Amino acid sequence: MSNQAGEAVDPDVTEHVPEEHDELVSVIGENNAAEEAQSESETQSAAEVMATDCSTFLTSGEIGHDVEENEDRPSVQTQDNSDGLSHGSPSSDVGNSTASVKIMLMPEGHMMTIAFTIGVSARELKEHFANELKIPPEIIRLSLDGKNVGDDQTLIDLGVQPHGTVQLEMTSSDPERHPIRPVKPQQYNMSDVITVRVQTEADAYQDVVVEIERATRKKAFLGGYRHKMTKTEFHHAAVQTMAKRKPDKGVETFSRDTQTVETKSQAQQCANNTSTQMTKTGCYISSREDKLISPGRYVTAYQCHRTRLKAVITLQTYFRRWQAKRLTTLLRKDKEFCRMWLEEEEARKKKEKEDYIKSEHHRRMHPQNKEDFALLYNVLEKWRREELERIDSTLSGAERKAALCALLEEETQLIASIGRHRIVASDRNQAKAVEAFLDKCAAPKRWRAFDGKITEMDTQYTIRARELRDLYTSLSLQYLSQEERLDLLLTLKNTVKEHECKLSKDIVELVDREADLLVRGVKEANLEGLRKRICTLFLQYIKTPAFNPQVARLLRIPRDPADLKKNIYFCRGCNAYLPSADFTLTANAFAVGNCRRCSELDNEARCREDFLHYKNILRRLRKAEREHTPDAKIPYLLQEQDLRYLVDVVWGAQSALSAWDNLHDLVLVRWDQQLEWSPWNCILLTRDEAAAHCKVANIDRAYGVVFIRTVKHRHTLARKYFSQIPVMAEYLQDVHSRAAGHGRMLVARPITASK
Repeated sequence: MSNQAGEAVDPDVTEHVPEEHDELVSVIGENNAAEEAQSESETQSAAEVMATDCSTFLTSGEIGHDVEENEDRPSVQTQDNSDGLSHGSPSSDVGNSTASVKIMLMPEGHMMTIAFTIGVSARELKEHFANELKIPPEIIRLSLDGKNVGDDQTLIDLGVQPHGTVQLEMTSSDPERHPIRPVKPQQYNMSDVITVRVQTEADAYQDVVVEIERATRKKAFLGGYRHKMTKTEFHHAAVQTMAKRKPDKGVETFSRDTQTVETKSQAQQCANNTSTQMTKTGCYISSREDKLISPGRYVTAYQCHRTRLKAVITLQTYFRRWQAKRLTTLLRKDKEFCRMWLEEEEARKKKEKEDYIKSEHHRRMHPQNKEDFALLYNVLEKWRREELERIDSTLSGAERKAALCALLEEETQLIASIGRHRIVASDRNQAKAVEAFLDKCAAPKRWRAFDGKITEMDTQYTIRARELRDLYTSLSLQYLSQEERLDLLLTLKNTVKEHECKLSKDIVELVDREADLLVRGVKEANLEGLRKRICTLFLQYIKTPAFNPQVARLLRIPRDPADLKKNIYFCRGCNAYLPSADFTLTANAFAVGNCRRCSELDNEARCREDFLHYKNILRRLRKAEREHTPDAKIPYLLQEQDLRYLVDVVWGAQSALSAWDNLHDLVLVRWDQQLEWSPWNCILLTRDEAAAHCKVANIDRAYGVVFIRTVKHRHTLARKYFSQIPVMAEYLQDVHSRAAGHGRMLVARPITASK
């Protein structure tokens, strides 16, 4: 328990256990430390450690916000401390009392602490933080303990006491366009070591060095006490380590209660045999005990029918009641099933969105391929424009020029950081590319039989490629013993000596040199460069078709020099002659321009655009058309730039039905399912809308006249743009002929008899 255990026996102190609590230290201990540090700030040690902010757009800051907010409101903490120490009564004006509001920015987990009056509403909080974070207040969502906070609710409605503390979670309803990012921290941050002056006697003071340890994990909350008058909280300290989790046995076990069946015995009485005896010859039956029964009331046919009708109505009433209950039960089950399905769909969409945001964050923090670096440059350009707009709106004159110079310097550092990440990723991808190349060379020949089974066959060339691949993999291994390395070098030497050439002689010379150095006991660190040269020369040996015939079909440069003149074009950017596969051509291009590398470099230096969303839309379109029509050709003629024009210009980068503008959720599908997909037979919808649109049998009945005319107008714009392409114009005429034939099939014509 904390150092206020002495006050726990006070009758004015009651024990309480809140529902949730995220703080792991004692409240009164924190207040005393803040008061002593504030009142005796002149005695602090000059050797305080200043935390420097090294956050960029690639990484987010982890400290600084709580300290800044605590420095901005010393009067609030002093009031809290005085209340906790003197046990005074709360303020008479409750509405003007202040409370500490801690805002956790999701999903990064940054914390901001600001003092507000407890009469402030959630709408005012949103407006304040919207001004601080530079985002619209409409997208801000505040929640307490997992429940959303209404705009009209105040801190008093949330149960916040005067001079108390409350922690809220802030999320964004549109994290892609308006992410919540922490405010840039000030230059001063809370140090990890402070000097506090403690009064030991009446006139004696002692300086104590206090080290602030930041918790690396959350401790368990064990409850505590709350003062009735001052509402000061005293918490039990959690000093015990977490219990280890029981190991998983691999067998799923369940616990349940066993209920026995209660039996009950019931006796059954058999029916008695009865008979009727009448008087006859030789048999006399006495009538002494006979009973005289008078006839009852006569029932007419009308009364009989009325009784039957009443019984029928009764039966029908109960039957209809049973039928109605059965129908309502089915409807209730259908409603519950629909509600559960909607909840599952909402949870699925929410999970997909969270996974997408996490993947985007992972791509920014750990870039691997070209698309990841294009995303980084796109984010860098957005950040630069935001900073430039902020500087132009707030500064002028010499201050503006100084801020622009600082912005340029920071942008240069970020570009250099991206370049370092690219070098590391290039080395890693180069090793993976070599492994994939060798595996592809050593792969056996495969084909599918008539029964659908895959047949594999190894040839002498594939076996040779597999041996060379295994030898190269062994050469790349580390931490081999001296005997294993010498055996490996001997095998390599015997392999390359099969062909006499300058390359094989160089490899043999390097192998002999390494073997000699190994025998002399040279350290492996000094042999790293030599081994790398051996691997490089042996990889060049593997890529030679004379030594590895299987590699001939995978090399980009053909063996016949005459083939080089067929598909070679000149790049005006790098002044190099490259094959046609290194150039990107749009559908309306009339000449070969820059190569892919020059285009990517120009994009990184100028526009910094990210085409990943358009590439994903095009990939999904090709996959859907391949399943629907295997011989489709138009989707494979379009490139990312063409699809960008179709999505942004023709369809306005939003869904035609709901105007949803998130490109991650948009797809291109056929407008008329009977015709082949083309830019003039498509519609941009979300995934759910596209799934429903593909089930529509009659478009004219499913959609309104105005909507159909709008779609037709967009088809006209796409036809006008893509009809300029000669290859696309041929498909345009072919599609028109198919549509005309399809129309003739649907038109009924009278049959005339021939004379």
